[in-house]
Amino acid sequence: MKPLQDLVRSCIWNLTPYSCARDEFKGRVASVFLDANENPYNNPFNRYPDPLQEELKSKLATVKGVAASRIFLGNGSDEAIDLVYRIFCEPRTDNVVAIAPTYGMYAVCADINDVEYRAVPLHEDFTLDADALLAAVDDHTKVIWLCSPNNPSGNALDRKGIERILNEFQGIVVVDEAYSDFSDAAPFRLDLDRFPNLIVLNTFSKLWASAAIRLGMAFASEEILALFNKVKYPYNVNQLTQQQALRVLDDIPHIQQWRRTLLNERAHLLPAVAELPVCRAVYPTDANFFLARMTDASAIYHYLVDRGIIVRNRSRVQLCQNCLRITIGTPQENNALLGALRQYRPTPAPSL
Repeated sequence: MKPLQDLVRSCIWNLTPYSCARDEFKGRVASVFLDANENPYNNPFNRYPDPLQEELKSKLATVKGVAASRIFLGNGSDEAIDLVYRIFCEPRTDNVVAIAPTYGMYAVCADINDVEYRAVPLHEDFTLDADALLAAVDDHTKVIWLCSPNNPSGNALDRKGIERILNEFQGIVVVDEAYSDFSDAAPFRLDLDRFPNLIVLNTFSKLWASAAIRLGMAFASEEILALFNKVKYPYNVNQLTQQQALRVLDDIPHIQQWRRTLLNERAHLLPAVAELPVCRAVYPTDANFFLARMTDASAIYHYLVDRGIIVRNRSRVQLCQNCLRITIGTPQENNALLGALRQYRPTPAPSL
């Protein structure tokens, strides 16, 4: 890895961060708060939240096996994605490299930040092409984006390929593990000591069933996360979100039961869909969704919508022609999907 200062935009490296009122008395006990121009009524919602979410990070550290000092919390994983661009990528000068297909926000954030985005196709079976990724790198490449398990394909990327990229690329490698809680693969967040250029993303939206609270995680070295905290907005995670996340972390047995149920449903649903006449292929998945290549994805998608069943048509995504991405639901929802697909009949072409 290059020296961190060489990777960071100079304006960010030299930035003097905003100083929160709550930062200034950190470590001291206080009972009268007259520093932040808050309304003294309507406790506790009248007070600004902890800007560094220390109680939540402390509990999360135990669950994730990562020191609290190596955890960043943001408004969904999308905040962390955007911060990577703002910290490391000089607009109209630097570029990033990513696999394709993958999560669309990497490209959207590149466009927002005016950074060139180089999409490198996966193999036809959605496996990683490490040679092609590394060949796309040049002196202005600051970041490589990897999503594992990948979205929309669902498969975990080859670990040896990811490690090779981490070892050979001199910039930042982001491994988005939003769906890793449904996979048996070892998470990369446990390898931060081995790879100083590694940033790992995770989220409360998937296994933790808390998409509504918009809470994302980034795991990285203390040096990298110091930059995240320097650039982020002062109170980026609100108090209600922090409180709900703490409640969720107190209910781990329930979460584990949900995971077992979803994995059992996944094992049942994939072969059932694969046997349908309208399905040409179901791709292996390590996530709580799967990709299925259909006879006519658009027609089947609209047929399901008319019956109140919403899946994702990915036909316009690279390598995904005629593919539907289907989330694993409850047993009742999965049975409704199968029942509808079994009743589907293609509309005959008009006679000439």
